[in-house]
Amino acid sequence: MITPGELRRGVTIDLDEQLWTVVDYEHIKIGRGGALVRLKLRNVRTGATVERTFSASEKFRRVFLDRRPVQYLYREDDTFHFMDSETFNQLALDLVQLGDDALYLVENTTLELLMHDDRPVAVELPPSVELRVAETEPGVRGDTASGGTKPAVMETGLKVQVPLFVNTGDVLRIDTRTGSYLVRAK
Repeated sequence: MITPGELRRGVTIDLDEQLWTVVDYEHIKIGRGGALVRLKLRNVRTGATVERTFSASEKFRRVFLDRRPVQYLYREDDTFHFMDSETFNQLALDLVQLGDDALYLVENTTLELLMHDDRPVAVELPPSVELRVAETEPGVRGDTASGGTKPAVMETGLKVQVPLFVNTGDVLRIDTRTGSYLVRAK
């Protein structure tokens, strides 16, 4: 069991028979009452984020997830296939388990697969990925006084706001935490 004082960002806990990772943590001391802990949690399986408040005296069951380096191979309908880089076994996750992380997967990408009780539950993406622009409108010179943006659809279906100079076919580096444009890669 883990107490609220031992919680940190990145710690995974079992709450209501679900696996949750602590995204943010705030300790609140109320004048006459007891202390509270406000947690921002992300569901490991679905990616949903919630905020919950608990008494500082509550205890949580800590869960340790195994991390395995894997390579993303291909998508078949709503199933994504990965190969364990150490054992070469193939593992699969469905679209529900991946959630929005599926929009950042390009074949041959290396990432971390999170396992619980020898079952794959989620992936941990690298901080950024390189994706090709599948569709965007041409930027018109003189549209704005200072650096405007336009929408672009990436090869995986991800929609990103990009600078006006970006064209269809360009390869861009995208931040996987925020889903925003970082830099033109090639």
